Amino acid sequence: MSLVAEVVDAVVGGDTHRDIHALEMTAPTGATIATLEVDNDDSGYAQVLAWIAEHAPGPRVILGLEGTRSYGVGLARAAQAAGLVVVEVQRPRRSARRRGKSDAIDARLAALHTLGLDAERLPTPRHDGDREAMRILLSARHESAITRTRQINRLRALLLTGDDQDRTMARGALTDTRLGQIARRRGRATDLVEVRVRRAEARRLATAIAQAGREMRANRQSLEQLVAGFAPELLDKFGVGPVSAAQAIVSWSHRGRCRHEAAFAALAGASPLPASSGRTIRHRYNRGGDRALNRALHDITLTRWRACPRTHDYIAKKRSQGKNDGEIRRSIKRYIARELFRALEASAAP
Repeated sequence: MSLVAEVVDAVVGGDTHRDIHALEMTAPTGATIATLEVDNDDSGYAQVLAWIAEHAPGPRVILGLEGTRSYGVGLARAAQAAGLVVVEVQRPRRSARRRGKSDAIDARLAALHTLGLDAERLPTPRHDGDREAMRILLSARHESAITRTRQINRLRALLLTGDDQDRTMARGALTDTRLGQIARRRGRATDLVEVRVRRAEARRLATAIAQAGREMRANRQSLEQLVAGFAPELLDKFGVGPVSAAQAIVSWSHRGRCRHEAAFAALAGASPLPASSGRTIRHRYNRGGDRALNRALHDITLTRWRACPRTHDYIAKKRSQGKNDGEIRRSIKRYIARELFRALEASAAP
C-alpha cells in the first residue's frame, strides 16, 4: 500500500462553506506551502485554479474537499473539469481539533487527512449526469411518499369521525376510484358546520392524495427511463424495479468507487458481522452503511421471499440447517448486493 504523500507533489485541503472556501496547499512532508480564501462562486473557482498552478511544486496535485456534494460541489466540478484529482474528505473528529477550530485549521486537517489516504483507494466524489438526475428524483419521491402517507392517515382519521358512509369509506383501500368519490361529495344546506367542514377537508385531502399518486407514477416512469439507459440489465433481475435499481445506481455512483462486491455489500449494510459466542456460530445484520440502499435491498428481498422459486428453495434449505428467518434474509440481501454490484460493474465496463 502506498500513501498519497508518497506519490504527489502537493495536496490541497479545502474547508467549504456557503459563502467562502478556505484552502491550504501542503507538501508531502506536511509543511504548509500556501493558503487561500475565496468566494464560493465561479470567479473564486478560477482563482483557486490559478493559485494551484502558481504555487504547486509539481504537476501531481490532489484536492481534498469537505462537502463535495453540498457547499463544495461547485469547486469540485471546476477542479475535475480542469483535470485535477478530487477526493472526498470527512469532517474531522473532535479529537483532531485539540488546537481549536477555524476555517484555516479545518483546511489544514483536510490536507493532512488526504496525505494519509491509500493512493489506490481514493474516495472520489459521486458522479453527476444521469446518476444525479436519479438522486434528485429519488429525493422527490421520498418526500412525496412521506407526505402522501401522512395525508392518507389524516383522511382515514377524519372519515372515522363522520357518519356511517364516512366510516365505510375509511375501512376500505383508498383507491383512485374511492378518492374520486370522496372528492366529488357535496353536503346539504342543512348540514351542521362541523359536517360541512369535515367534508370540505376530506375533499381537499382526497384531491391531494390522488395528485400525489399521479406524481409518484410519473416519477417512477422517469426513473425507469433513466435506469434503462444507464444499466438496463438491472431491470431484468427478479424483484428489481425502477426505484430500487435507481437507488443502487445512485449509491454505487461509478466504477471504482467500491473496490469489490464486499465493499459494496458493506456500503449497503448487507455485510455479515460475526455474532458468535461459545458453541453458537452465527452472523448478524450490519446496521451501518447507506440505509437507503439497504432499504432497496430489503424491498427486493421481500419480493423474492414471496414469489421467487429459487429463493423458496434456498429458504427451505437454510431452515433445514437450523437458520432462522432473520439470518436467511441477511444472507439473501448479501447475495442481492453481489448480484447488483456485478451488473453495475458490467454496465460501466469500458
